[in-house]
Amino acid sequence: MADEYFLLVCDDVPHDVVLTDPGVRMMDVVQVVRRLTGLSLWRSKVLATQAPAVLLAGVPQEDAAAAVSALRDAGALAETRERSEPDLPKY
Repeated sequence: MADEYFLLVCDDVPHDVVLTDPGVRMMDVVQVVRRLTGLSLWRSKVLATQAPAVLLAGVPQEDAAAAVSALRDAGALAETRERSEPDLPKY
């Protein structure tokens, strides 16, 4: 049987949450990064200092908007980016 690939079309395009600048309130941002990612405090701090960094990948638009809002409330600069469509073989 031949392998078949299907691209499901849905209303919600996955988004990535990108931390572009942690700002001056670093510990507040690290706490938000920790809450969003589930990482340890130390790993969250390392991730926040390596900006720009993708914190969440492939999340729904509502979750991405909530995460960006939380990061901005903590003093960071963050944005959402739509994920591009996967490269699937065309027959």
